[in-house]
Amino acid sequence: MFSHKMRFCTALCFVVVLLFGAPVVVAQTSEEEVQPSLYNRLGGLAPISVVVSDFIDVVVPDPFLNENPAVNASRAHVPAPYLQYHLTAMVCQATGGPCPYHGRGMSETHAQLNITEQEWDRMVTLFKEVLAKHNIPAMETQELLDIVGSTKADIVIVGSGE
Repeated sequence: MFSHKMRFCTALCFVVVLLFGAPVVVAQTSEEEVQPSLYNRLGGLAPISVVVSDFIDVVVPDPFLNENPAVNASRAHVPAPYLQYHLTAMVCQATGGPCPYHGRGMSETHAQLNITEQEWDRMVTLFKEVLAKHNIPAMETQELLDIVGSTKADIVIVGSGE
């Protein structure tokens, strides 16, 4: 008799959970389905720093970009590891990660470099190639390109290349 009551109670509890607990479970699931930050989807700081490092490795020696005398001269004053450090922190912060970026603003940093539209396009091309090399998914690639694109007005000199 006791086991019959226990089975009935267990079954009743199961039914109650199904009937009344399901909306709660659905609500919790909806909250859990919130998409992780871009930082988390990229894998965190380690993968971001690898991609940034590879990007710096192709951007710094790029002959087309270094045809710009101001860009070429800046290579002597801003060592690649320093640039990598700041760019990693910036990407980390911009993608929702915990890293604070303490560098200068984009306008201030790039004002004396006289970066043209063509140089910007070359940099974006190189960035896309690095992202493809690391098999960054299309959605995350587009989000990163949107972040980069949001800085263009502060980097490219007005009227260049048009």
